[in-house]
Amino acid sequence: MLEMVKFEHSVFALPFAMIGMMWAANGWPGWWTFSWIVVAMVSCRSASMSFNRILDRDVDALNERTKNRALPAGIVKLYTAKLFFTLCCILFIVAAALLNPLALGLAPVALFVTLGYSTTKRFTPLCHFVLGLSLGIAPAAAWIAVTGRLDWAIGWLTAAVTFWTAGFDIIYALPDEQFDREHGLRSLPQTFGPSRALSVSRLCHAAAVLCLAMGGRAAGAGSVYLAGVGCAACLLAYEQSLVRANDLRNVGVAFFNVNGYLSVGLFAFALVDLAVR
Repeated sequence: MLEMVKFEHSVFALPFAMIGMMWAANGWPGWWTFSWIVVAMVSCRSASMSFNRILDRDVDALNERTKNRALPAGIVKLYTAKLFFTLCCILFIVAAALLNPLALGLAPVALFVTLGYSTTKRFTPLCHFVLGLSLGIAPAAAWIAVTGRLDWAIGWLTAAVTFWTAGFDIIYALPDEQFDREHGLRSLPQTFGPSRALSVSRLCHAAAVLCLAMGGRAAGAGSVYLAGVGCAACLLAYEQSLVRANDLRNVGVAFFNVNGYLSVGLFAFALVDLAVR
């Protein structure tokens, strides 16, 4: 089940949610709020991933890269996956309800965005940006969980995560370019080719760095956080250097390793920055 939802990939969005939480609370919000934010994040993401796997199970079975995933390989039964998906949705709604009324009111919107991503690859090459938004709402959701309201200040961090995610998802889609073309699936590599898709990915990551810096300014972050943004920029530049249109050997390293270091590292800088203010 953990393989089906790629539980380890929670490291991408969760640290940014924690940054949004800390900025909203100007420190520690208390164990109750923190715990239910984590439950909401993990349950929403697990619901989204299980829905994606259920929807894509037939396509995954045809792809050499994905045919050994839990559902197409028969390791997890379809009924079990559907039950897991339902329980995750319920748990997410309960967590939102225990945070505050606005969190509960916007919970269906969050589910719509995160679940809706799974359908977009069937009709638009902009699916990477929908995935980006599904992760980008995490810091805004954490802000709402703490304050009970939504402020424009956290919008910069939402935009940063959206561009960052879209950028690395374009890289992740590169090996499937031919498969997507043959099976009627959409992506930027499938639509514009690897070289142009990589150019869009690089523009996305440049925009992400700018939005991270603007987000820190809007939230009153200090020089330590800005140093973290500088490190993030270096990691993104390194990530882009790992992949070429005609050389995809390092896609796995660029996708998981570098982005995992970036999200956890930036959280650490934001935490220290808040502690020394």
